[in-house]
Amino acid sequence: MQMYDIIEKKRNGQSLTSEEIRFFINGYTEGEIPDYQVSALLMAVFLQDMTEAERAELTSAMVESGDQMDLSAINGIKVDKHSTGGVGDTTTLILAPLVASLGAPVAKMSGRGLGHTGGTLDKLEAVPGFHVEVSSDEFVKLVNENKLAVVGQTGNLAPADKKLYSLRDVTATVNSIPLIASSIMSKKIASGSDAIVLDVKTGDGAFMKELNDARELARAMASIGNRVGRSTMAVISDMSQPLGYAVGNVLEVEEAIETLQGNGPADLTDLCLELGSQMVVLANKAETLDEAKERLKENLSNGKALEQFKRFVSSQGGDAHAVDHPELLPQAAHRIELPAKQSGTVSEIVADQIGKAAMMLGAGRATKESAIDLSVGIVLNKKIGDHVDEGESLLTIHASTPEVEEVKDKLYSTISIASGTAEAPSLIYDTITES
Repeated sequence: MQMYDIIEKKRNGQSLTSEEIRFFINGYTEGEIPDYQVSALLMAVFLQDMTEAERAELTSAMVESGDQMDLSAINGIKVDKHSTGGVGDTTTLILAPLVASLGAPVAKMSGRGLGHTGGTLDKLEAVPGFHVEVSSDEFVKLVNENKLAVVGQTGNLAPADKKLYSLRDVTATVNSIPLIASSIMSKKIASGSDAIVLDVKTGDGAFMKELNDARELARAMASIGNRVGRSTMAVISDMSQPLGYAVGNVLEVEEAIETLQGNGPADLTDLCLELGSQMVVLANKAETLDEAKERLKENLSNGKALEQFKRFVSSQGGDAHAVDHPELLPQAAHRIELPAKQSGTVSEIVADQIGKAAMMLGAGRATKESAIDLSVGIVLNKKIGDHVDEGESLLTIHASTPEVEEVKDKLYSTISIASGTAEAPSLIYDTITES
C-alpha cells in the first residue's frame, strides 16, 4: 500500500477503505509518512469530503492511535457532555452535579483551553484546595462513590489528532466537517463514556457562525458516535450573545452556584435542563425527556443538585464552605460600571468580542503557557431585548486595575442600542438524534 495511491484516490473523490485510513493514521503517528503527503491528503479530504463510514473509520483509527480510558469498573451507563465552546459557557459546572444528583454517573475529563477564559479545570481550581490530577483508580472510585468526578486528561489520548491538528492549522484545512468531527469525537470516545450529548454552538461567539454549518457538524458527530457504538445526540444552541451573564472564571463559578441554587439566568438554566434531560435519558435514569426535565427541576429547587456539587468539590479536595460563601473565592480588586450612552433597547451583544474584552482583562490565555487571572471578567447587566436608560449600567467590569479604557472602548463597540424593540435570539435551534 502506498500513500501516493491513497492521496490520488481521495483526490478523485473516491471513498477510502478501512485499511487505507488505518495505514495513513498509523504511518503518520509513527513518523513513517511525511508531512507533505499528509498535507496533500488533508486538502483532498477538505475538497472531496468523506462518507459517514469513512468518518467513523477515521475517528476509530485516531482513537486507537493512543491510550483509551477503561471505565468498565464504573457502575451504570457513563454519560458525558461536550460543548463546541463559547462565551460564558459554564454548563459543565451545573450539568455534572445536576445529572449526577439523579444517579447518572458522570466521569468527565476536561481541558484548560485557550481563548476568552480558562477551561472547566481552571474554573474548578478557583475553589480553594480543589485538585484535578487524580489517578485512574481514584477517578473510578470517586465516580462510583459520588456519581461524579471531573479531572484533567490523562494518558496519551488520540495522539494522531494532535499531529493532524497541528498540520491542519498551517495548511488551511481546519474548517472541514469530517476533520473537525473526527477530531472532537476521537477524544470523547477515547475518554471512555458510553453515551455523549453534544452542545453545538452557532452564532458570533461560536466556531460555527452559521446555523447550517452547525447543523452539519452536529449530524456528522452524532453519526460518528453512533456508528462506533456510543449513544450520541446533539443540541444546537445559540452563541450570538454570551450564555448567562458572567464571563470570567470565578464569575462563572459564582453563576453556576446561583444556578444550582435555582436562581440562575433563564437561558443558562434552560439550556442545562435541555442538555441534562438528554443525558439522564441516555443514562437510563428516566424514560422520557419530560420526566427527566421535571426531576432535574425538582433537584434544583429542593437543594439536591447543590448538595451534589458540594460533595463533588469536597471529594476532590476543595473547600465546600466556599460554595455557601463565594466571597471566599478570588475577588477582583476593582469593579467598574459601563454606563449606557443612550436610552433604548439592547439589540446586539457580539459574543466573541465580549470574550476578547474579558481576555484583555486577563481572564483567558493566548498560549498554553500563559497565566490567567481567575478573578477578572465581565458581568452583563443587560441582554438582547432588555430596555436600558441613559447612564444605566450595561455591565460590570471586574479588573485588577482601574485603568481599563481600552477594554471600555472594546465593549462600547460590541453592544448596540436601538431606539425600537429587539427580540432575544432563540436559545435552542435544533436537536439531532440521528445522522
